[in-house]
Parts: sequence; C-alpha cells; structure tokens
Amino acid sequence: MAEDSSNAPVTPGRHRARGATSGRRRKRPSTRRRAVLYTVWTLAAVLVLGGAGLGYLYYKLNGNLTGVDVNAALGADRPKNVDNGSMDILVLGSDSRAGKNAKYGTDEGTSRSDTAMIVHVYKGHKKASVISIPRDTLIQRPSCTTKGGQETPAVQAAMFNSAYEAGGPACTIKTIESMTGIRMDHFLEVDFSGFKQLINDLGGVNLTTTAPIHDPKSHLDLEPGPHTLDGEQSLGLVRTRHGVGDGSDLGRIKLQQAFVKALLDQVKHVDVFGNPKKLYDLADTSTKALTTDSELASVSKLKGFAESMKGIGSGDMKMTTLPVEYDPQNPARVLPMERKAKLIWTALRNDQPVPASATKGSAGDATDAGKVVE
Repeated sequence: MAEDSSNAPVTPGRHRARGATSGRRRKRPSTRRRAVLYTVWTLAAVLVLGGAGLGYLYYKLNGNLTGVDVNAALGADRPKNVDNGSMDILVLGSDSRAGKNAKYGTDEGTSRSDTAMIVHVYKGHKKASVISIPRDTLIQRPSCTTKGGQETPAVQAAMFNSAYEAGGPACTIKTIESMTGIRMDHFLEVDFSGFKQLINDLGGVNLTTTAPIHDPKSHLDLEPGPHTLDGEQSLGLVRTRHGVGDGSDLGRIKLQQAFVKALLDQVKHVDVFGNPKKLYDLADTSTKALTTDSELASVSKLKGFAESMKGIGSGDMKMTTLPVEYDPQNPARVLPMERKAKLIWTALRNDQPVPASATKGSAGDATDAGKVVE
C-alpha cells in the first residue's frame, strides 16, 4: 500500500521485513486480552457495557465466534513469550469477495489481508501504539502451510498481503513475527459484510471531511463537511484509495486510522442499557463478524479482554504506519525502511513509545494524508 497523499482529510466529529530480530514476548495479563479497529473495539465496548446482562445470551454469542488454533499451526519456532505486562495483537480486515462480500469484487477463491494493524498495549493497559502495515509492502515471506497441508516456499520479495493468501492468518502472523521479532499474543479478523452491518447497528459514525471524496470503486460519494456515515459509507471510507490523493494505499491507511478514532469516541456514547435490542444486535453482529485465535474465541474471554482494555480511549493511542519508501523498480509497491522499522520493533519489544525519528522521511509521513486528523 503506498500511502496516499490524501487531499481529503477526515477528522473525528463531535456530531457528526525483513530484518527480524529474535524478539521477546509478553505473557498475557490475567485479565486477558484486548484489540483495536472497528468491530473489535465496538465488541469490546459492548461486552463491557452489557456486563452480566449478556449472560443469558452467552451460548448463542459463543456459537457465533470462529477460532483458529494459531499455536498448533505455527509450532514452537516463534519469538519468545516475555512477561513484561504488555501485549501485541494483530488485527486484520479480510478482502474476501465470497458470499455477502461478492458485491465488492469478483470472488477468485482466495483472500488477502486488506488491512493489517499491530496493536501494542503497554503495561498497565492505559495506552496503546497501533502500527499499520501497508498491504503492498514488499517483504521476505517465510514458508507457510496451506489449509490443505501443503508447504508454500519462502519468497524473497512478496507483497505483504499475499501471506494471507498463501497460508491464512497463521502465515500472516508468521510473516509479522519474522519481520518484527515480536510474538503476537492474539489475532482478530473482521470481514466486509460484518463490518458494514456493525456500523449500521451502531447507528452510524460521525466524522468530518475537509475535501470531497468521490470513489465509485468503493461506493463512496462525500462532500466536505460533517457526516454520519452508515455501514456502506464507512466501508467505502476505509477501503477508498482512488478517491483521494495519488491513489495509493498509504493515504487509505490514514483514513482508516482517523475512522478508528472516530469510532472509539462514538462507542462511548452508545446507550446499551437503555436499548437492549441495540445491545443484542451489536453483540450478535460483532461475534458473527469476528475470527480470532482459539484462545480468544469465547464470549467470556472476549469480555475479560474488553475489561482489560476499557481504559484506553482514542486519545491514548498513537497511530503509526510502518516506515516505507517507494520501490524504484515499481512505484506501486513500497519497501520497508529497515533501520527505521527496527526502531519501532525495538521500542515495542521493550514496551517503550515509538520514537518520532522512526517515521521521519517515510513516504507515508511525507504525504498530505498525514494531516487528516486535526
């Protein structure tokens, strides 16, 4: 994803690679896990706000969840688990065109990770750093095992999002861990149709655009000003790249990051106690939309995860994009800036803030899209 110099800034509204190091890993806190990104954060908020009121729905909601046994798939050849109180979660957005997602493109029988974010939650669970990985980044992809049990060979220069196609979530996690030297504690994945329905159940998301965004490919048509985006518009916003800037994916990342913050702010104001139907609809849609690692694939664990995260608001998250430069051989691809990326991975392994110097000079940092949040 090459970051899009977006001329369509978005602000939350009131109304409205390669070089991996042998990383250390943190032991999950006893209060379990948490996440970020659209569905994940909304589900977390709903589970916390609903509390014991969700008890009678436990078995139904539990049956909605899909779990993947990542530990079994990856085995022991992973970065170490280190107990320093922090946690890392890989959050994916699927671009599958199967089933209800067919309207967004032709189903070719495979999926790639349309959105990928590493969420690092610091010790104490009061702050988080979110690192977006451009999908068009050329990386060294390790060998992976397909669902059918076949081995796919390692590739020296593959697009990052091809890892999902090669071996599903496990291959994407293996690729991330190879790039960063950091063990992922959990992963969460949400698909197009589930995301759209979740926003509709929520009643839309308020944000403000400061320039027009018109992109027929993502079904988005917005004039400058405040908007309450429904599910289709929200999906269009987090997918668009042709309607803003130079048409690259780096600008889309900035729009996604702005949307996450707007959604987080809005979820706080959802009156689930006063509207039991909304509570049920949100919980039902969220659990249907999610695929998680098997250790997180139950309502009770998600609730513990949510409770451990409830102190983190939009102002407590630092949004960063992997530092990249355009590939001189192909401007539609980007290459990791290895030395700067290493600064980020070292900081996260040591549970430290991401240094400002890590993104200076990055193709994403240099674009107008970096000013989308006022």
